[in-house]
Amino acid sequence: MPAASTPSPCRRPNVLVFFTDQQRWDTTGLHGNPMGLTPTLDRLAREGVSVDNSFANQPVCAPSRASLQTGLYPTNTGAFRNGLTMRRDVPTLARSFRDAGYDTGYIGKWHLAGDHTQGPVPEEDRAGYEHWLAANLLEFTSDAYETTLYDEDGARHHFDGYRADALGTAAIDFIDRDRDRPFFLFLSFLEPHHQNSRDDYPAPAGYSERYGTPWVPPDLAALGGGNWKEHLPGYYGMVRRLDEVLARIVETLERGGRLDDTVILFTSDHGCHFKTRNGEYKRSLHDASIRVPTVLRGPGIAGGVRLADLVGHVDLPPTLLEAAGIQVPPRMQGRSLLPLLRGEGSAWRQEVLIQISESEVGRALRTHRWKYGVTAPGLDAWNDTHADEYEETYLYDLRADPDELANLVGDPALEQVRAELRRLLTERIVESGEPGPTITARPARTEP
Repeated sequence: MPAASTPSPCRRPNVLVFFTDQQRWDTTGLHGNPMGLTPTLDRLAREGVSVDNSFANQPVCAPSRASLQTGLYPTNTGAFRNGLTMRRDVPTLARSFRDAGYDTGYIGKWHLAGDHTQGPVPEEDRAGYEHWLAANLLEFTSDAYETTLYDEDGARHHFDGYRADALGTAAIDFIDRDRDRPFFLFLSFLEPHHQNSRDDYPAPAGYSERYGTPWVPPDLAALGGGNWKEHLPGYYGMVRRLDEVLARIVETLERGGRLDDTVILFTSDHGCHFKTRNGEYKRSLHDASIRVPTVLRGPGIAGGVRLADLVGHVDLPPTLLEAAGIQVPPRMQGRSLLPLLRGEGSAWRQEVLIQISESEVGRALRTHRWKYGVTAPGLDAWNDTHADEYEETYLYDLRADPDELANLVGDPALEQVRAELRRLLTERIVESGEPGPTITARPARTEP
């Protein structure tokens, strides 16, 4: 195993989060995509850690983003669904880094200040970031070649050129500032999310044509429906351009001699199933919705590691703080990955809790072999945060059926499996801060 790089003496590392939107894990070369979309990310993975089993704890924008800012499950952040404002009293990355002497900055899409579609995000809803160049709902203040962001003083800034390029240039300007303290930058893209106003995937000019005959993920090919045939070329073009922006940022860090003094986290808020599982792109327990590419590189992080353990978004904020030598707030519910990577600490839990809102009031457990999900059909998925009673709804054997095509929730041969998963899911729900629910077992029958 290559040795971890060492930061410069007497200085904490810089920290950069490169955060994409709606990017499936299998868009990357490191996860087997043959289209050559992510050479820079693949390089960072070779030099650092690929978190091979990385999952959003809620597969929709605002709740997932709230977890990334706080290390909390979405139901504890005030933003358990879209359109809500994150609570102002929760621990955040920005406040922890700022209090430790970091120069903190946020660039791009925020989506944690309710339904603000235009205008600046109020300072009290920026989670403690000092430097700010963002829009709450970037999909409504921008298009592929038109980008409007607001700075920390509320001033409006318009950028020409492709949207991801504009955010990348802003990030490079932030990185290159003269400063006498380390920086923490959270760079949040809209790509490769669809453009809401017309439901398409606007890649840079000419990029959709590059991928006009795309590799098709096996789950999409098997399901057959949805709109992936129309949108995969544009989606892949957007992913490719994101990697080119990442390359520009890595080159900037290298040129300034700062790459080995910078912790880089690459991840995404959730995946995309192209309307094959429900009427839109995510909001389901399937890996296409919840599994994302996650890579860590930097000082104190071993190189050339493929981490097989199951990791949730709540675990990433404590990881960044520990990597910077900052105490993790006790209220954060995730656990740092660094002891796991060093072979230290207590045993790692090999299941991830998934909360689902908007499409259903649901909870799910993802283990290495099983995907187990429960729902509360009588509740309002927009307004109800959780349920006291759930019904078993989904069971997939991921070893035999990695594309989650056969729902085995009523299979009588798996009754004991369901009983154990029911117990584990109930435990994890309680650990997340919710009351212990009643889960009704599904009568034995095979359901497609």
